[in-house]
Amino acid sequence: MFDQEIPLPPCNFVIFGATGNLASNKLLPALYRLELAGKLPEGLNFVAFGRREWDDASWRDNVKAILTKKVNAEGPTLDRFASRFDYLRGELNDPQAYVDLKAVLCKPKLGVCSNVVFYLAIKPNDFSAVIKNLDGAGLSKPRGLHRIVVEKPFGVDIESAQMLNQLLHRYFDEKQVFRIDHYLGKETVQNLLVFRFANTLIEPLWNRNYIDHVQITVAEDVGIEMRADYYDKAGALRDMLQNHLMQLLTLVGMEPPPALEADALIDEKVKVLRSIRPISKRSVHAHAFRAQYKAGQSGAEQVAGYQDEAGVELESVTETYIAAKFYIDNWRWRGVPFYLRTGKRLKKSLSMIALRLRHPPQQLFRETPLETLEPNWIVLSIQPEESMHLEIHAKQPGLDMDTRVVRLNASFRTADENPLDAYETLLLDVIEGDRTLFIRFDEVEWAWRVVDPILKYWAQERDFIHTYAAGGWGPLEANRLFDGEDTEWRNEV
Repeated sequence: MFDQEIPLPPCNFVIFGATGNLASNKLLPALYRLELAGKLPEGLNFVAFGRREWDDASWRDNVKAILTKKVNAEGPTLDRFASRFDYLRGELNDPQAYVDLKAVLCKPKLGVCSNVVFYLAIKPNDFSAVIKNLDGAGLSKPRGLHRIVVEKPFGVDIESAQMLNQLLHRYFDEKQVFRIDHYLGKETVQNLLVFRFANTLIEPLWNRNYIDHVQITVAEDVGIEMRADYYDKAGALRDMLQNHLMQLLTLVGMEPPPALEADALIDEKVKVLRSIRPISKRSVHAHAFRAQYKAGQSGAEQVAGYQDEAGVELESVTETYIAAKFYIDNWRWRGVPFYLRTGKRLKKSLSMIALRLRHPPQQLFRETPLETLEPNWIVLSIQPEESMHLEIHAKQPGLDMDTRVVRLNASFRTADENPLDAYETLLLDVIEGDRTLFIRFDEVEWAWRVVDPILKYWAQERDFIHTYAAGGWGPLEANRLFDGEDTEWRNEV
């Protein structure tokens, strides 16, 4: 997005796990929309790598059926997009499949390919096999040319993340590795940079002198959706907080970069992670709280508890909800708590960043009905709606000194402008070789360092976990994290 040096676009884009949910629900619709917008290079072709017994024609028919259903695709654009695909059946751990892949990449239609994107839309457990087999077939060479896209989670702890990184760097340079976190592709998240650094009104307030605390919430109203084989080993901390929420924290907390370039931007994010106050073993309970949903009412539907979901281990203590408190010990944020929470089977799906401002230093309205003024807020809604606004007080019309909250709306999308899916932005950046919205390994490593004490402590507590009823806003016990008695979770934009 911001990089000045634009490398050559790839001539091939290989999707490992092309028959999986990620490809069907996110990648194919996003790539089609880029086709529709005329953003895909004319010579770019796709190779779908999967296990199903299909040929090129049946795969293209499958692509058309998926896109017709999901995005109402039709006409010549759909035909043109589907014709870009070849299909290769193979097992991820079969070296011969990669020899066959190399042959496909050299077919007359595709030409001798000098630049390939390898997208790993697969389970993290399969990363190692794919990386090693790519090298075994000579597809990692020449070094420094191809690009490899790795989905989160990047490791399950700091040690596994370091091992995966060492494996990647054995065959690929860091600038070839695109660690994707789709939250960074959301337009509201990107607009946070503009909101902060392009407005003289906002930036002077963005510090410990004016901000009381920060809340970052990513709530989901769904359960684990048949993903027990992954989720029961990961939990909410690994699945969401260590990556998505930590990325949002760094964007809120970072200093202005010297230039809008990938490394300059990431350098500032890493500084935030390095400044987070370490959590000692004896203070984990004061900084983090976990819980698990039980049966309850989600909307009009009665839903099962986590331990009754298919595939979940008996008496599992995997957390489906986590709330945590962090302090950034630097000049800007010293003493300001950052409260992060995420959970499944909550009341509604909602992602937002909310900054509560401090009260005015003098209570001029002590003798009036305004004695207990509500605080001012800066609120950035990421989903389901995209909006940014300030909440301030104004006097209500009338004879009494009554007040009401007025919103100064800074939303950036008009009613006739269609939202972009995060994957559209990120996939286009992969094709163009721009790493600005992707994650460098030192970001991954420091994020694991921040949460590692919590993981290690919880690994020893295997006999009990708090619960909360599905369909609510989570356990009340999470309120123990708050520093102030007047602090509570903000559940609405």
